Amino acid sequence: MSIIEAVAPLHEAHRDNHTHRDVNGGWLRPAVFGAMDGLVSNLALMTGVAGGAVSSQTVVITGLAGLAAGAFSMAAGEYTSVASQRELVQAELDVERSQLRKHPIDEMEELAALYVSRGVEPALAREVAMQLSRDPEQALEIHAREELGIDPDDLPSPTVAAVSSFGSFALGALLPVLPYLLGATALWPAVLLALAGLFACGALVARVTARSWWFSGLRQLVLGGAAAAVTYGLGMVFGAAL
Repeated sequence: MSIIEAVAPLHEAHRDNHTHRDVNGGWLRPAVFGAMDGLVSNLALMTGVAGGAVSSQTVVITGLAGLAAGAFSMAAGEYTSVASQRELVQAELDVERSQLRKHPIDEMEELAALYVSRGVEPALAREVAMQLSRDPEQALEIHAREELGIDPDDLPSPTVAAVSSFGSFALGALLPVLPYLLGATALWPAVLLALAGLFACGALVARVTARSWWFSGLRQLVLGGAAAAVTYGLGMVFGAAL
């Protein structure tokens, strides 16, 4: 009893401390990168137009048009991409389901061979495969995980992907336009707010990476700032040429 009581706290401590980052990104990665994409692309678009010495009204219209076009484009692209991926996965699952129905013994031996290749004793591997194959749906799930590397119960939703991409891109693209909508007539408040947003997005990315928040924030600020500076210079050149 004393041994059990001594081991239990150690097990609980290990369980509480044994945590990992969300390596798949979960909701954070697509949301942050969508907002970052909207920030960089719209900031660069607006600075490029502003570099051509146009009116502030033209810059605002350009920013709003870039927001709408980019958000709808992101949503349509994400929906098509995720829907196509989901359809491909469903087709592969149908193939696997058909094989399990037509050749159950061969599929069971295939699963056993997979366990053997991972170090399980052949007799034990065959026994495990035999027991797991008794339930067709469980067998399908296991084969999908082991052979295709997917979870049939956790397939991405095209609608969720589209809506989240639209929202995050629009939010990021709104930042450089916001100062103009609040009454600003110069470019610099929009640039400052957008650069602050880029730093914040970069710092948030550090939650799904091993980098420090300040490194990720500065890196994104420099890259976004460079894109804005280049497009501003191009706008000046093209504006002077026209």
